[in-house]
Amino acid sequence: MSMGERGGVVGLGYEGLDLDGFVRGVVEMGLETLVDVRLNPISRKPGFSKRRLAEALAGCGISYVHFPQLGNPKWNRAGFGAEGRELAEAMASYAEEISSPEAGEAIDGIVIMAQKGLTGVLCFEASEHRCHRQVVLDQVNSRLDLLAAPH
Repeated sequence: MSMGERGGVVGLGYEGLDLDGFVRGVVEMGLETLVDVRLNPISRKPGFSKRRLAEALAGCGISYVHFPQLGNPKWNRAGFGAEGRELAEAMASYAEEISSPEAGEAIDGIVIMAQKGLTGVLCFEASEHRCHRQVVLDQVNSRLDLLAAPH
């Protein structure tokens, strides 16, 4: 996590969790905003589709934002289940995929949110190093570090 006690950014995966347990966990950590980086914010897991998740979070005072422009395309997902070179290639492909101005604006938006309060970047995968959100977090943290550097 980058930044001070009030702000910063963390990665969140809901794999293996139920909605109540997930919401309890983000409330306990002091999350202020949750940014969903799934391409399609739907889930077979009860409560983790966009509307229900947003409602559950709002009930606890946590804002929900969906940035589909930061979603990982279906054609690139298999590589995140691999190891070594294949995983590195999937990460690189995803980083290239989000080099658009629209994705850059979304990342800037996460930076602004993280400066104001603790912000979570959400996807399904429990293991951050096997998820595209790791690339998002790296880019957000790089921008936060640049902003925090003495001028």
